[in-house]
Amino acid sequence: MRLRVLLPEQILLDTEVRKITAEAENGSFGLLPRHADFVTALVPGVLTFTPTDGREEFLAVDEGILVKNGADVRVSTRNAVLGQELGVLRQMIEERFKKVNEFEKKS
Repeated sequence: MRLRVLLPEQILLDTEVRKITAEAENGSFGLLPRHADFVTALVPGVLTFTPTDGREEFLAVDEGILVKNGADVRVSTRNAVLGQELGVLRQMIEERFKKVNEFEKKS
């Protein structure tokens, strides 16, 4: 599968992957290359993906949309950060993404 993560100002990630795990409102889900086409709204959380070399990588994402169409998976979000340490990314989600969303709701 080809994973593309699109931000308003740039393409953050464009790579071949074996597996993707992400979080939607109704819980976590996984995608493999032969899964059916799929569309969902993402909640602030950690998207995990496994590139073709087999190592697991992490991406903190804000709210967004994930679309799987054939071998292409596109994630469109306002904010995303690549990272190596899962704990740091989870803390960033709590501090940065969820606070911004609460502020926008109040506005």
